[in-house]
Amino acid sequence: MPHRVKGVVARAKGAPVSIETVVVPDPGPGEALVQVQACGVCHTDLHYREGGINDDFPFLLGHEAAGVVEAVGDGVTDVAPGDYVILNWRAVCGQCRSCRRGRPWYCFNTHNAKQRMTLEDGTELSPALGIGAFIEKTLVAAGQCTKVNPETPPTVGGLLGCGVMAGLGAAMNTGNVQRGDSVAVIGCGGVGNAAVAGAILAGATTVIGVDVDDRKLAWARDFGATHVVNSRGTDAVEAIRELTGGFGADVVIDAVGRPETYEQAFYARDLAGTVVLVGVPTPDMRIDLPLIDVFGRGGSLESSWYGDCLPSRDFPVLIDLYLQGRLDLDRFVSETIALDQVEAAFDKMHSGEVLRSVVVL
Repeated sequence: MPHRVKGVVARAKGAPVSIETVVVPDPGPGEALVQVQACGVCHTDLHYREGGINDDFPFLLGHEAAGVVEAVGDGVTDVAPGDYVILNWRAVCGQCRSCRRGRPWYCFNTHNAKQRMTLEDGTELSPALGIGAFIEKTLVAAGQCTKVNPETPPTVGGLLGCGVMAGLGAAMNTGNVQRGDSVAVIGCGGVGNAAVAGAILAGATTVIGVDVDDRKLAWARDFGATHVVNSRGTDAVEAIRELTGGFGADVVIDAVGRPETYEQAFYARDLAGTVVLVGVPTPDMRIDLPLIDVFGRGGSLESSWYGDCLPSRDFPVLIDLYLQGRLDLDRFVSETIALDQVEAAFDKMHSGEVLRSVVVL
């Protein structure tokens, strides 16, 4: 029997979101119905509302979520009703060429629920990142549910569903930060500060936060940055070199995703160092680098998709570190809000007032 619940919908490009009644089907084969307990407000949701992802309006927003499985469809064995889960948008298929080569974090055929959630008039909704979690109950592919320790507050658990995992993974997975490394992170919002935390957790001894906002640099200090640089009035590349013995950082993470920040990252790394792009550029952006510099500086230029995470591997480990007091996920939660405050949360995000607003249901 379909469920009628309240959810946050973006009906048209750039228009304010609205609270709508959403019809959620019972789970079919391979699907799970999840009672959402909390969901972070991510910049990707704003991209959806602004039409920056695609034009498949109306969207059901929200994707950084944790909750409890209420029901499962036929053939589901990995999760069961009552399981506490974090939702993820990388439900690996196990069959594509990447999965078969032992690289499931690059899965090229991730899947979502086959049934569609709708408005009361039957209009099909496009769930953000195949999840749609600014809602009381959501329908997902069972593979999008990752069981974790139920002692975890949903306000922090859900953050691993996107932004915090992206930053942690950019340092720990893609950047492969090692003990004793020097790391610079350009852009100290939610993703960037997660990269700072990940670099510290991996054993980096010099971690440099770079931003144009002193408030965000103070956050970076809180997450363990040993140095901060306000690049509004200081040459970031020269500052990073000065703080690393004149050489540049072993790993530089661009959590902004603009041509100017990528160029800073490229030249702020040591010879044979690594650049990690985790900030998402827009389709019109271009970068122009001398090819001789690409060759001459060596190293690697990496893109980090979702922190190159494998949810079944990474979520439980990171939650254990949180429960042990070794990973401070609580610090990312700037405020908890209700469903009808998502539009205001977008404004706060845009002005840099918050690391994360989290909807509590």
